[in-house]
Amino acid sequence: MPDRTMTEMEKLKAGLPYRYDDPELVEMKDTASLRCARLNATDPLDAAGREAAARELLGEAGPELDIQPGFHCDNGKNIRVGRRFTANFNVTILDGASVTFGDYCMVGPNTLIATTGHPMDPQGRRDRLAISKPIAFGDDVWIGGNCTVLGGVTVGSNVVVAAGAVVTKDVPDNCVVAGVPARIVKNLEEG
Repeated sequence: MPDRTMTEMEKLKAGLPYRYDDPELVEMKDTASLRCARLNATDPLDAAGREAAARELLGEAGPELDIQPGFHCDNGKNIRVGRRFTANFNVTILDGASVTFGDYCMVGPNTLIATTGHPMDPQGRRDRLAISKPIAFGDDVWIGGNCTVLGGVTVGSNVVVAAGAVVTKDVPDNCVVAGVPARIVKNLEEG
């Protein structure tokens, strides 16, 4: 079998460094931007229209989907949400890799969920390289306002991420995390 070079999309999907300015990836982002614009232009009082636009954007969504204006993502199809998902105003999900939410999750305003990062060395950044790692959330997760969740993180079920927290590592079930970087500040009873 002849040796062939992987495409940038194949590298992205394999969790390898990839060029984010590759035409196929730019087209994917452009499509997501158009769908986000359509969602954000929908009348805020038209709940059914907003839900339909959100369902067109996302990869999968359970019943009772609620995404408020100001939502942005760079793929959309890598986002899967369970029952009664809510994203408040100005939520950004950079979903180069998969972002999965269980049931009954709420994301506070001005939150960034970013699967994608860049190299520490300047040449890698000059070469427009990125790497994307999946993020997963269990059921009954509440992410407060102005939070950041970084790639490669798994957040358990019945977790509260306090406002302003930066989640850089896995979070177990049944707790509250706060701070920069986020750490457990309280345990919760099982939900």
